[in-house]
This record gives sequence, structure tokens and C-alpha cells, in this order.
Amino acid sequence: MRNERPAWLNAYDIMVGRSRQRPERQPTRALLPQMDFAVAASYSCRMKRAIRRNNEKSNSGEVALRVGFILTPQFTMLPFAALVDAFRLAADEGDGSRPIHCQWSILAPTLDPIPASCGVEVHPTDLLCDPTQFDYIIVVSGLLKIVPDRRILDYIRTADKAGVRLVGVGTGSFTLLRAGILKGRRCCVSWYHYQNLIEEFADVIPVADQLFVVDGRYITCAGGAVAIDLAYWIISRHIGPAEAQKSLHIMIVDRARPPSSPQPQPPLAHEVDDARVLRAILLIEQHLSEPLSLSAIASHLNISKRQLQRLFHEHVGQGVQSYSRMLRTHYGLWQLAVPERTITEIAQDYGFSDASHFIRCFKKEFGRSPVEMRRAGPAEILRSLGGRKKMQRAELVRRATTLSANAELLPRERRPYFA
Repeated sequence: MRNERPAWLNAYDIMVGRSRQRPERQPTRALLPQMDFAVAASYSCRMKRAIRRNNEKSNSGEVALRVGFILTPQFTMLPFAALVDAFRLAADEGDGSRPIHCQWSILAPTLDPIPASCGVEVHPTDLLCDPTQFDYIIVVSGLLKIVPDRRILDYIRTADKAGVRLVGVGTGSFTLLRAGILKGRRCCVSWYHYQNLIEEFADVIPVADQLFVVDGRYITCAGGAVAIDLAYWIISRHIGPAEAQKSLHIMIVDRARPPSSPQPQPPLAHEVDDARVLRAILLIEQHLSEPLSLSAIASHLNISKRQLQRLFHEHVGQGVQSYSRMLRTHYGLWQLAVPERTITEIAQDYGFSDASHFIRCFKKEFGRSPVEMRRAGPAEILRSLGGRKKMQRAELVRRATTLSANAELLPRERRPYFA
């Protein structure tokens, strides 16, 4: 009697995007879900038909995109979910989820579940296999304190030597760099992790003023929701613009942003070495809509108000509250590039008592009103942000040359937004 594969195994193949014609990429039985056989059997005929159609498509060369995901422990769930769901929607008609035009695998050194930073676990579908099976190897990471498995770093190096396109999403770019990839190349990084990047890697060109960077066969992405824009870019080039747009529509996204679009948060110059000042700046950034008082910030840092003010004047060149207003005003300037946002909404979002208060602070900072700046257009908004940063840099350089203790600041002044 001929042995046939169980219906529940066929069902699992459809779920994870496996083809019966590719036995070397079949999941092991240790990963099979605990499926009710009666439920699975009721769908067996439909599943078998789907497998046949999928094999026919695969054999005819219509699988246009094959992706291998590498998730490091404590990875960030959002960009991974955005990418894999966009690929899923582009792979089939409607939201049928059959891996016809696109197939994907979750690769790992072992078949143990991989925890995300939010606590959710994802099961690998394959052990680390021949990377040339894939058009892209996409690395998604999360917490920087987690050291990547040596086997993952070796696999990335092998994929690079084989000429496979490599993608670093979020702090996945740090994983690529730790594997010795991207040296001397442009590397996109979230404004939030810019400082971490330049402190750990001196042989890379950091880019924190756009969504993602394509440098040859290397792609680095700021992470977060930008993964949707990256997915659109990949899908449109391998499967087609129509399928890419369909994915956006089903995901309730109106349009994709090009790689050169600026990151939503304006990165400002925080080139200071004092840990207390950096923590204070982070606290200010985390409470833009409801600014903390000087006393509250000093209490968080366990220092006196006078000492905090002295540290800010020494390292930033202005007081705490003055810096907070400047920072919130710059965030407001950034939001003026969004036509749908009113002046009143921007003022409320960034902790100003009312629109008049925001307008006064804005005019003092930039020499013109928010309305005038908005009429001048996005190019003028970016120029104004850059001009402020150049002044900040000049002040930092001036202090670094007069204070020997701050001399180490000079080599770190490499932010691309100063250009």
C-alpha cells in the first residue's frame, strides 16, 4: 500500500508556504502544530488542490520572490509582522494567503521558538540552509544588549559571499555590522539609535534622516512602520506594482513613502558625553506633549535642580527649560510639513499652552511664523532644521576646543544632517 502524506501535514505545508517539490525545505515534525485531525481532514481535498496549483506555479517559474527571515532573540515584532503580512497579501489573489508569487521562511540555528521583545514567540520554519535559495535574507533584531548567535553571524557572512541581497531592519543593521558587513557603506539607522551606531561602529556612514537606504545589494531600514514602505519597494520590483498596491490597500495604508523620505522624528544634535544630560534629554523627548518640570527631571536623575542646570549650560549651552522649548519647537517645525496638521494641533501635541504660545516661541527660534514657514514649503523647513543643527555643531566645536575634557566630541561629529 502506497504511503500518503497525512492531510494535516499538507495543511501545514500550505500554512507555512512549503512546496512538496522542495523536500529540503520541509519543516520537521517537531514544529507541527497540534491540529485536530478531523478538522484538517475536512479540508484535505481543498488543500491538495491548492498544493497542486502552488506546485504548478512554482514549476512554471512564477514564484517571483523568495525571502529568508532571520529573527534574533528579543527582535521587534512590528517590522517583522509588517513585512511578512505584506508579502503574504502580495503572494496570492485577494487575501487567500497562498504562497504563489512569494515564499518565505523563518531561519534559525535551532528549531526553538524565538522570543520577540514584546514576549510573543515565533517558531522557525527551517534550519539555516543554503542562502542562495533566497532573493533576500532579511535580518530583524531588537534589543541592542542581546549578542547575536555566532552561527547567525557566520550564516550572514556566507550569504554575503554568495552574493545574496542582505536587508537589516531596525537594529538588524547592527547585526549585519557585527557580522562584518556594510563596512564603508551607507547604513540607515533610526534617529533613536543613531548615537549607539556611531559609538559602536566607526567604519560605516550613518544615515538617520531618511526611511531606508539602498546601497548596492545591501538595504538598511530604520525599522518600525517603515517596514511597510520597504515591503512595497521590494514587492513592486519583484512581483509588480499592482500587487504591492493591493497589499497596502488591504493593510489600510493609503500610500508608500520613497526611501529618501525623512524619518518622522527630527534628529537633533545630542553630542554630549555626560550620562545625566543624555538621560535628561531622553526624558524631555519622552514627555513632549506634557513637559516635565525642572524639579521632576532633577528628581528622576537624583540630582539637584542647580546641578542639572549647571550640567545643561556646560554640555548643551542653555538651560533645561530653554532646551525643552527649543526641542518642542523643532518637533513642531517638522510637523508643519504635514499639510493636514493645524497650528493648534501641533501646539497641543508638543506641550505649548496654546497656539499663540507656540507661534511666539517659533518666531523667536526661526525668525518667521509657522504659517510663513509652511508657505515656504518642505525644502525651507528642512533647510531651517539643518541651519539650527549647524549652529549647534559650531557651539559644540567651540566648546570642545576650549575645554580639553570635551575634546573627544570632535571625532563623533559625523551626523549626516549637518551636511
